[in-house]
Amino acid sequence: MSSASAEPASPRRPWDLHPALAEERLAAAARLLARGRADALALADPWAGDDAWSVGCRAYAFSKHQLARAAESGRYPWLGILDETHHFIFLIEGVPVRFFRGDAEEPNKRTLRQQESEAEQLALALGGDAMEGLMFRLAVETGDAGEVKRVVFLALRGEEGRVECFWPIPLGEGAGVPVEAVRRNSGGGLQLPLSAAMRGPARLEASTRRRRLAPKPVL
Repeated sequence: MSSASAEPASPRRPWDLHPALAEERLAAAARLLARGRADALALADPWAGDDAWSVGCRAYAFSKHQLARAAESGRYPWLGILDETHHFIFLIEGVPVRFFRGDAEEPNKRTLRQQESEAEQLALALGGDAMEGLMFRLAVETGDAGEVKRVVFLALRGEEGRVECFWPIPLGEGAGVPVEAVRRNSGGGLQLPLSAAMRGPARLEASTRRRRLAPKPVL
Protein backbone atom coordinates (compact mmCIF):
# COMPACT_ATOMS: atom_id res chain seq x y z
CA MET A 1 0.00 0.00 0.00
CA SER A 2 1.39 3.39 -0.91
CA SER A 3 2.00 6.11 1.64
CA ALA A 4 -0.68 8.15 -0.10
CA SER A 5 -3.38 5.80 1.17
CA ALA A 6 -1.83 5.66 4.64
CA GLU A 7 -2.10 9.42 5.09
CA PRO A 8 -5.28 10.78 6.68
CA ALA A 9 -7.45 12.96 4.50
CA SER A 10 -6.32 16.58 4.75
CA PRO A 11 -8.79 19.25 5.88
CA ARG A 12 -7.29 21.59 3.29
CA ARG A 13 -9.33 22.42 0.21
CA PRO A 14 -7.96 22.99 -3.31
CA TRP A 15 -8.57 26.75 -3.13
CA ASP A 16 -6.50 26.85 0.06
CA LEU A 17 -3.55 25.84 -2.09
CA HIS A 18 -4.33 28.30 -4.88
CA PRO A 19 -7.40 30.49 -5.42
CA ALA A 20 -7.55 29.42 -9.10
CA LEU A 21 -8.56 25.92 -7.97
CA ALA A 22 -12.14 26.92 -7.24
CA GLU A 23 -14.88 24.32 -6.77
CA GLU A 24 -16.86 25.24 -9.89
CA ARG A 25 -13.74 25.05 -12.06
CA LEU A 26 -12.70 21.65 -10.77
CA ALA A 27 -16.28 20.41 -11.18
CA ALA A 28 -16.35 21.62 -14.80
CA ALA A 29 -13.05 19.85 -15.56
CA ALA A 30 -14.26 16.66 -13.87
CA ARG A 31 -17.49 16.67 -15.90
CA LEU A 32 -15.48 17.01 -19.12
CA LEU A 33 -13.43 13.97 -18.12
CA ALA A 34 -16.60 12.04 -17.36
CA ARG A 35 -18.08 13.06 -20.70
CA GLY A 36 -15.04 11.76 -22.58
CA ARG A 37 -15.15 8.41 -20.80
CA ALA A 38 -18.89 8.07 -21.37
CA ASP A 39 -18.44 8.73 -25.10
CA ALA A 40 -15.75 6.06 -25.31
CA LEU A 41 -17.98 3.53 -23.56
CA ALA A 42 -20.93 4.37 -25.80
CA LEU A 43 -18.85 3.76 -28.94
CA ALA A 44 -17.26 0.52 -27.73
CA ASP A 45 -17.82 -2.33 -30.20
CA PRO A 46 -16.99 -5.80 -28.82
CA TRP A 47 -18.06 -7.40 -32.12
CA ALA A 48 -15.22 -5.53 -33.83
CA GLY A 49 -12.72 -6.58 -31.15
CA ASP A 50 -12.87 -3.82 -28.56
CA ASP A 51 -11.68 -4.93 -25.14
CA ALA A 52 -10.85 -3.29 -21.80
CA TRP A 53 -7.46 -2.08 -23.02
CA SER A 54 -8.70 -0.49 -26.25
CA VAL A 55 -11.63 1.20 -24.54
CA GLY A 56 -9.36 2.46 -21.77
CA CYS A 57 -6.99 4.02 -24.31
CA ARG A 58 -9.92 5.59 -26.15
CA ALA A 59 -11.41 6.90 -22.89
CA TYR A 60 -8.12 8.64 -22.07
CA ALA A 61 -7.91 10.15 -25.56
CA PHE A 62 -11.56 11.23 -25.53
CA SER A 63 -11.17 12.84 -22.10
CA LYS A 64 -8.12 14.77 -23.29
CA HIS A 65 -10.08 15.88 -26.32
CA GLN A 66 -12.95 17.16 -24.21
CA LEU A 67 -10.60 19.36 -22.21
CA ALA A 68 -8.68 20.54 -25.28
CA ARG A 69 -11.83 21.35 -27.24
CA ALA A 70 -13.32 23.28 -24.31
CA ALA A 71 -10.07 25.25 -23.96
CA GLU A 72 -9.85 26.05 -27.67
CA SER A 73 -13.46 27.16 -27.86
CA GLY A 74 -13.05 29.65 -25.04
CA ARG A 75 -15.98 28.07 -23.22
CA TYR A 76 -14.00 28.32 -20.00
CA PRO A 77 -11.62 31.32 -20.12
CA TRP A 78 -9.60 29.90 -17.23
CA LEU A 79 -8.95 26.56 -18.98
CA GLY A 80 -5.76 26.04 -20.97
CA ILE A 81 -3.52 23.23 -22.27
CA LEU A 82 0.17 23.03 -21.40
CA ASP A 83 1.07 19.66 -22.93
CA GLU A 84 -1.07 17.91 -25.58
CA THR A 85 1.00 14.71 -25.69
CA HIS A 86 0.19 11.49 -23.83
CA HIS A 87 1.65 13.22 -20.74
CA PHE A 88 -1.29 15.61 -21.08
CA ILE A 89 -1.25 18.60 -18.71
CA PHE A 90 -4.05 21.13 -18.57
CA LEU A 91 -4.16 24.49 -16.82
CA ILE A 92 -6.66 26.08 -14.48
CA GLU A 93 -5.80 29.77 -14.68
CA GLY A 94 -2.15 28.86 -15.13
CA VAL A 95 -2.06 26.10 -12.49
CA PRO A 96 -1.00 22.74 -14.03
CA VAL A 97 -3.12 19.65 -13.38
CA ARG A 98 -2.98 16.09 -14.71
CA PHE A 99 -5.53 13.29 -14.53
CA PHE A 100 -5.41 9.52 -14.28
CA ARG A 101 -7.87 6.65 -13.99
CA GLY A 102 -7.52 4.69 -10.81
CA ASP A 103 -7.95 4.60 -7.06
CA ALA A 104 -7.39 8.05 -5.56
CA GLU A 105 -5.95 6.38 -2.46
CA GLU A 106 -3.43 4.37 -4.48
CA PRO A 107 -1.67 6.62 -7.02
CA ASN A 108 1.04 4.66 -8.80
CA LYS A 109 4.61 5.68 -9.62
CA ARG A 110 3.64 6.87 -13.09
CA THR A 111 1.02 9.15 -11.55
CA LEU A 112 3.61 10.58 -9.17
CA ARG A 113 6.07 11.31 -11.95
CA GLN A 114 6.27 15.04 -12.60
CA GLN A 115 7.06 16.47 -16.02
CA GLU A 116 9.66 19.22 -16.25
CA SER A 117 7.21 21.60 -17.93
CA GLU A 118 4.69 20.87 -15.17
CA ALA A 119 7.21 21.71 -12.41
CA GLU A 120 8.24 24.91 -14.17
CA GLN A 121 4.64 26.02 -14.64
CA LEU A 122 3.81 25.22 -11.03
CA ALA A 123 6.76 27.33 -9.89
CA LEU A 124 5.36 30.24 -11.91
CA ALA A 125 1.89 29.74 -10.48
CA LEU A 126 2.82 29.22 -6.82
CA GLY A 127 6.29 30.68 -6.52
CA GLY A 128 8.80 30.20 -3.72
CA ASP A 129 9.49 26.89 -2.02
CA ALA A 130 5.80 26.03 -1.61
CA MET A 131 5.80 24.14 -4.91
CA GLU A 132 8.82 21.94 -4.14
CA GLY A 133 7.76 18.42 -5.11
CA LEU A 134 4.08 19.40 -5.21
CA MET A 135 1.72 18.15 -7.92
CA PHE A 136 -2.01 18.34 -8.59
CA ARG A 137 -3.93 15.36 -9.92
CA LEU A 138 -7.54 14.43 -10.70
CA ALA A 139 -8.17 10.76 -9.95
CA VAL A 140 -10.99 9.33 -12.09
CA GLU A 141 -12.47 6.37 -10.26
CA THR A 142 -14.68 4.03 -12.26
CA GLY A 143 -17.34 1.42 -11.52
CA ASP A 144 -17.80 -2.14 -12.75
CA ALA A 145 -19.21 -0.92 -16.06
CA GLY A 146 -16.36 1.52 -16.60
CA GLU A 147 -18.52 4.52 -15.77
CA VAL A 148 -17.17 7.39 -13.67
CA LYS A 149 -18.09 6.93 -10.02
CA ARG A 150 -16.24 9.92 -8.64
CA VAL A 151 -13.38 12.29 -9.40
CA VAL A 152 -11.02 13.25 -6.59
CA PHE A 153 -8.71 16.26 -6.52
CA LEU A 154 -5.32 15.34 -5.05
CA ALA A 155 -2.43 17.52 -3.97
CA LEU A 156 0.54 15.18 -3.61
CA ARG A 157 4.11 15.91 -2.66
CA GLY A 158 7.30 14.04 -3.47
CA GLU A 159 8.01 10.59 -4.86
CA GLU A 160 6.25 9.02 -1.89
CA GLY A 161 3.04 10.88 -2.79
CA ARG A 162 2.38 12.48 0.57
CA VAL A 163 -1.23 13.71 0.59
CA GLU A 164 -1.74 17.41 1.24
CA CYS A 165 -5.28 17.57 -0.10
CA PHE A 166 -7.83 14.84 -0.80
CA TRP A 167 -11.11 16.33 -2.02
CA PRO A 168 -13.88 14.44 -3.87
CA ILE A 169 -15.31 16.82 -6.48
CA PRO A 170 -19.10 17.31 -6.49
CA LEU A 171 -20.14 16.32 -10.02
CA GLY A 172 -23.85 17.00 -9.83
CA GLU A 173 -26.74 14.83 -11.00
CA GLY A 174 -25.65 12.39 -13.70
CA ALA A 175 -22.25 14.08 -14.08
CA GLY A 176 -23.02 14.46 -17.78
CA VAL A 177 -22.75 10.70 -18.28
CA PRO A 178 -25.41 8.96 -20.42
CA VAL A 179 -26.11 6.00 -18.13
CA GLU A 180 -28.06 4.08 -20.77
CA ALA A 181 -25.13 4.35 -23.16
CA VAL A 182 -22.84 2.92 -20.51
CA ARG A 183 -25.24 0.09 -19.70
CA ARG A 184 -25.51 -0.77 -23.37
CA ASN A 185 -21.90 -1.92 -23.35
CA SER A 186 -21.60 -3.06 -19.75
CA GLY A 187 -20.98 -6.46 -18.25
CA GLY A 188 -18.96 -8.21 -15.56
CA GLY A 189 -15.42 -9.40 -15.19
CA LEU A 190 -13.43 -6.59 -16.84
CA GLN A 191 -12.17 -3.29 -15.52
CA LEU A 192 -13.77 -1.58 -18.50
CA PRO A 193 -16.21 -4.34 -19.46
CA LEU A 194 -17.93 -4.78 -22.76
CA SER A 195 -21.01 -6.96 -22.76
CA ALA A 196 -21.09 -10.09 -24.82
CA ALA A 197 -24.85 -10.00 -24.56
CA MET A 198 -25.70 -6.46 -25.54
CA ARG A 199 -29.15 -5.01 -25.06
CA GLY A 200 -31.55 -2.70 -26.80
CA PRO A 201 -30.15 -0.58 -29.66
CA ALA A 202 -26.70 -2.17 -29.35
CA ARG A 203 -28.17 -5.64 -29.93
CA LEU A 204 -30.10 -4.36 -32.93
CA GLU A 205 -27.01 -2.72 -34.42
CA ALA A 206 -24.97 -5.90 -33.99
CA SER A 207 -27.73 -8.03 -35.52
CA THR A 208 -28.04 -5.68 -38.49
CA ARG A 209 -24.29 -5.76 -39.02
CA ARG A 210 -24.21 -9.56 -38.98
CA ARG A 211 -27.03 -9.77 -41.53
CA ARG A 212 -25.28 -7.27 -43.78
CA LEU A 213 -22.01 -9.21 -43.67
CA ALA A 214 -23.56 -12.68 -44.02
CA PRO A 215 -23.11 -14.34 -47.45
CA LYS A 216 -26.16 -14.13 -49.66
CA PRO A 217 -27.79 -17.41 -50.81
CA VAL A 218 -27.11 -18.55 -54.36
CA LEU A 219 -30.37 -18.77 -56.34
